[in-house]
Amino acid sequence: MPIINSLGLTRLAKPLTSAEGHRILERDHYCCQYCGLDGTASFENSLIMTVDFIHPRAKKGRKAPANLVTACRPCNVIKGHRVFRDFAEAKAYVLNCRTQLEKEWRERTAKAAASSAAASS
Repeated sequence: MPIINSLGLTRLAKPLTSAEGHRILERDHYCCQYCGLDGTASFENSLIMTVDFIHPRAKKGRKAPANLVTACRPCNVIKGHRVFRDFAEAKAYVLNCRTQLEKEWRERTAKAAASSAAASS
């Protein structure tokens, strides 16, 4: 049973220790389980690798290895605190969002490039 403090808030599962996090990163070969980003390909990639709770801590997710995956920070942020039936559903959601965000980004940068080209003409 969760412990409720004087403000009526329940305590979250304790975050991972450094050793626990490294075990998950090593298990997943430092590769984002959502988008496939290789954390060993460059120093910059390694800096954004995190461990994600598939079922979020905020929603009583446990820190069992089966509930933890390696994720790059962008994928982890996109998934957020949402709860999914399983990892496959979470991955599909994240990849769909990434595709949509990339499409919007390409449209914005194309407009900015066109504006810049028109201004310098």
